[in-house]
Amino acid sequence: MDATEIEFLAEKFPITIVPNFAQEKLYLISGDVGPFNPGIPLEVPMWLGMNLRQRGKCRLVIPPWMDAEKLAEKKEEESQSKVFTEMPCEHYLVVAQLLLSAAPEDIPNSQQVKTLVKDMWDLRISKLRSSVAEFIKIEGTHAKLDRLTLLEINSIRPFLPHAFDHLHRLSKAAYTSKLSQTQEL
Repeated sequence: MDATEIEFLAEKFPITIVPNFAQEKLYLISGDVGPFNPGIPLEVPMWLGMNLRQRGKCRLVIPPWMDAEKLAEKKEEESQSKVFTEMPCEHYLVVAQLLLSAAPEDIPNSQQVKTLVKDMWDLRISKLRSSVAEFIKIEGTHAKLDRLTLLEINSIRPFLPHAFDHLHRLSKAAYTSKLSQTQEL
């Protein structure tokens, strides 16, 4: 799975919009949406909300977790914890990037929100890399990945199998060398 597939999954995330048009219910493969009434909030898939926003047909209601104060608290919680904390949204980075690119004017303190989301991502990736390094150092055979998002797991996916393959080759070579030395004696 690559980043575009993860973004596709994130675009199914429900978001609230306030339409400025009237329309009957839409019958989509993923489920029915609507009816649309001007000024009445409605929950729709993110892809639809973004499309309507780009066409000027609605205003996006930003998820409560994207408030700058809540993000600052979450960042502080993450930095204080040795383990990964629960994220407010399983696709927090993708959702934030999509909303910040589509409707920055709908987001109060959008630049601060962008910075906080990026800081949390950097913090979590740093924690993930150090966890992986420690796991490799102790020659672990399995690990439990609690509270990681799909994008975070995907960021280490290309690296991890290669690292384990090299470690296996090194240990096999060391074992073969040790075995041949004991047979010579």
